Amino acid sequence: MDPLSDVIALLRPNTAVSKPISGRGAWAVRYAAHDAPGFTIVLKGECWVTFEGEAPLKLNTGAFLLLPATPAFTLGSRSDIVGTPTEPMDVPVRHGEQEGEADFTALGGTFSIETANAPLLLALLPRMIHLPPSEGRTARLGRLIDLIAEECRSEEPGKDMILQRMLEVLLIEALRSQGTTMDDDRAGLLHGMRDPALARVLAAMHTDVRADWTVAGLARIAGQSRSAFAARFGAVLGCGPIEYLARWRMALAKDALLRGAKTLDRIADDIGYESASAFSTAFRKRLGYPPGQFARINGSRFRVGG
Repeated sequence: MDPLSDVIALLRPNTAVSKPISGRGAWAVRYAAHDAPGFTIVLKGECWVTFEGEAPLKLNTGAFLLLPATPAFTLGSRSDIVGTPTEPMDVPVRHGEQEGEADFTALGGTFSIETANAPLLLALLPRMIHLPPSEGRTARLGRLIDLIAEECRSEEPGKDMILQRMLEVLLIEALRSQGTTMDDDRAGLLHGMRDPALARVLAAMHTDVRADWTVAGLARIAGQSRSAFAARFGAVLGCGPIEYLARWRMALAKDALLRGAKTLDRIADDIGYESASAFSTAFRKRLGYPPGQFARINGSRFRVGG
């Protein structure tokens, strides 16, 4: 698979909560930070989203906002209203005036992801992905948003299941869409994949994670000098190429341990270590405890001896 597909496969996202949000009049609510990816699709009207220390962001009808790790934020009809602290709920929510037709409606919620690899993998993604209506209406992602809005208005059998699958596809489309707006000050995998030279390198490493890669060899794939490649990779990905490879190997190892279907020898061979002992030493050095203990902590049925 390609690097983005690899990351999504390890995260194993599924829609944990999906609920209608509506409002009328003047209102604002504030939510605490949480680790799960959050999303909002504006179906009607407009709203303002404000993150601490940042300028308010206006979302119009058709806008899509994805937060891979959701910080504390305020959602409101205006940007100058102090938000009322609110706990997330998994049922439809109505803000502001409770009577009369809502002047704002949206679909909001969170995705659940595999927690063992979440810190590493979410660090590879941008802090925020925003698809304005002007970018999305003629794109695949925009058409998907239209389908989701249509499904929200329907009462057909299987509605909840269809919405769940559509939202999971929406997550993947948003991550790979060239029309999305990402924060430019955070290094990560998506920025690397948009650099043609680095994209070739990332594809090579993900295709053959067992290979004995060197910075010089990866620089040749990028078509750059060793020093220029190392500097560029570090600036865009946030770490050196060999460190990125080591982190990715550990992510694959943790996933294999959680699934419990492979022996240590097989895991070590799959990710490029000469022996189970060498893999265990590297694993302990990075996580502070051996693979078997990691498996037990996370409830896996993995057995060290196979």
